Amino acid sequence: MTGGASGIGLACTTAFLEHGGHVVIVDQNADQGELAQYALREKHQNVHFIQADVSDFEQCKKAYEQSVSLIGDIDTLMNNAGISPKKDGLGVGVDAMDVAEWDRVVAVNLSGAFYFSKLVTPAMKKAQFGRVVSVSSVAGKAYLDVCAVHYSATKAALIGFTRHLAGELGPFGITVNAIAPGRIDTDMVAMAGEVANKRFVDQTPMRRLGEPREAADLCLYLASRKEASFITGQVVDVAGGWLMT
Repeated sequence: MTGGASGIGLACTTAFLEHGGHVVIVDQNADQGELAQYALREKHQNVHFIQADVSDFEQCKKAYEQSVSLIGDIDTLMNNAGISPKKDGLGVGVDAMDVAEWDRVVAVNLSGAFYFSKLVTPAMKKAQFGRVVSVSSVAGKAYLDVCAVHYSATKAALIGFTRHLAGELGPFGITVNAIAPGRIDTDMVAMAGEVANKRFVDQTPMRRLGEPREAADLCLYLASRKEASFITGQVVDVAGGWLMT
């Protein structure tokens, strides 16, 4: 579970644990990761935290190897880690964007998903079973002025990544899907500020922000062994009707 120490990732971690899963949280934030592990272990012992930067392949490889030593072969990968830098609650324009910031967002949001998918695939192929679920965004499908071009581009790329990987890995019994959250009540969304978020709420048929658990329950379904076994290559919105296509 990359980025599993907060927001949607933490909600997913909790949901998987509640359904008997063994979960390894991979997160760059050591304080949040250790706190999440401590809190979750009050009810669930099958959770572990490994600090790693998903933008670094060697750190990903080490985290993968540690995960296997802790829980055995991994049959479900949740690509959730993502960042969306803001300035005064908004993403900066392309002309003002620092090249290093672009590179960092691409590395975390997109390369991290590739790295872990590359690492888990051999064992999944051998087992003839696997589940890969990535967290994209409605920002990968439509223009959101609170996001910057790097975030939207990487979330759109995750959609293409999901569809291609689904076709590539389907013959091995591996499903690959993604969710596209709208405005979910997380710390990342709070960075946009109350005014911007109210504007999105007013444009959303459900007239509210989503809850992290609502996104997590969709991920749990897509990762299920039987219930979603014939669903692959899909990108499912969880956005309260904000984007209908």
